[in-house]
Amino acid sequence: MSAIFLLIGISLVVAIGFLIAFLWATKSGQYDDDYTPSVRILFDEDQSKNNQSNTK
Repeated sequence: MSAIFLLIGISLVVAIGFLIAFLWATKSGQYDDDYTPSVRILFDEDQSKNNQSNTK
């Protein structure tokens, strides 16, 4: 029975650690850019063609 309490305690510490890491990342602006990834795929091919034509 004491092993269960030990595992519950460790899991709570790990869960709180992940919660703190998530809140810190959110507060520091990790997830602010939601426009660029959706548009980047549209212009990715054009950039690679420009790079190939500039290197020749």
